[in-house]
Amino acid sequence: MDIDSILRPFQHFGVHLGLERIQKLLADLGNPHQQVPVIHVAGTNGKGSVCAYLSAVLTEAGYRVGRYTSPHLVDWNERICLNEQPISPEALRELLLEVQDAIQPGTETPTQFEVITAAAWLYFAQQQVDIAVVEVGLGGRLDATNVCDRPLVSIITSISREHWQQLGPTLADIAREKAGILKPGCPSVVGQVPPEARDVIAQRIAELGCPAVFPQTARRIEQNWAEYQGVELNPKSIQYPLPLEGDIQLTNSALAIATLDILCSQGWQISDQAIATGMAKTNWPGRLQWITWNNHRLLIDGAHNPAAALALRQYVDTLGKSPVHWVMGMLSTKDHADIFKALLQAGDRLYLVPVPDHSSADPQHLSTLARNICPQIDTAHAYPDLPTGLEAATSTATSENLLVLCGSLYLLGFFFKHFFANG
Repeated sequence: MDIDSILRPFQHFGVHLGLERIQKLLADLGNPHQQVPVIHVAGTNGKGSVCAYLSAVLTEAGYRVGRYTSPHLVDWNERICLNEQPISPEALRELLLEVQDAIQPGTETPTQFEVITAAAWLYFAQQQVDIAVVEVGLGGRLDATNVCDRPLVSIITSISREHWQQLGPTLADIAREKAGILKPGCPSVVGQVPPEARDVIAQRIAELGCPAVFPQTARRIEQNWAEYQGVELNPKSIQYPLPLEGDIQLTNSALAIATLDILCSQGWQISDQAIATGMAKTNWPGRLQWITWNNHRLLIDGAHNPAAALALRQYVDTLGKSPVHWVMGMLSTKDHADIFKALLQAGDRLYLVPVPDHSSADPQHLSTLARNICPQIDTAHAYPDLPTGLEAATSTATSENLLVLCGSLYLLGFFFKHFFANG
């Protein structure tokens, strides 16, 4: 029985926030999460990058490091890593069967995310990790990862309007849910968030007595180098390589280093050399990633919400190539109009495709919407599948044009799996 076959039956239960099922499941597995020191990371965007930085540096510092992130790009085992290496498919299969066997008949069936989250906790406990970096799946307060009572550090990377159907319509509502990962007396690190979100988070920090750090964005000192300015806890600055593209990484990397400062104050041994080397080794595929495909230079990025789309556009604008040729597919649940507003400019060309095997937005509908939002766009055509859209885009793009594949991490995963085996 393969991994997909084990997990597929649980997909039926969809997104169902709440802690009762995961707590019952973990209890029946011997509460493995209570054996694992945790850094817990929530936020709208930037979670994965921050997790990647922390995992790479802590591995470089000599610790046994677990990392749990979602979603995956190509395979389920990408979600669960030990010292930067994904769990083997065979080991994940055995863990999932163990979790499946622990589900008691007559109890409410856990969701797919809860099942693989339980497998991650079990793996980290069995492997006796020194520390685990755990990314929230959706929201925070009622997310299946939010079962740790005493995180070493809780991080909120950013707040913008996404998953509002589950988390609430306003930024304050969304901030309240993400601030649900904060625990009494446990240190917190908070990124650049809008004022109404910051007020909610600050209030929660005060209520819980959390020592809080709001680090400044790092400063770019060379093309791929940055400098972090310390805070009161540790006022010294540190310079480090910044391998991930885009100015947003000045913020994300600062959040990671502020977190490492807190760990150092708790007695963890993390040298400046480990920070610099670990940062240099950080890899986070599918986010502002450059590849060569069919002799074309291609920029790929998830950009699946308005804030991520804005960060992508800001990066694109620094490259000085126009017009941009966008190959895009989006899920039906996303804020299509706001994403187009962030991305599209006069003269751009848009090639719209469906997202395979998911609830995809209709490319023809997206084409109409894009023309309404940006009437000066050159073209906005719908295509039946990704290969056809990519072929159309590459056949018209010149070396002066920028070719971008974006709109959904699931679309990127499909591309990597079927068209770019080296991804």
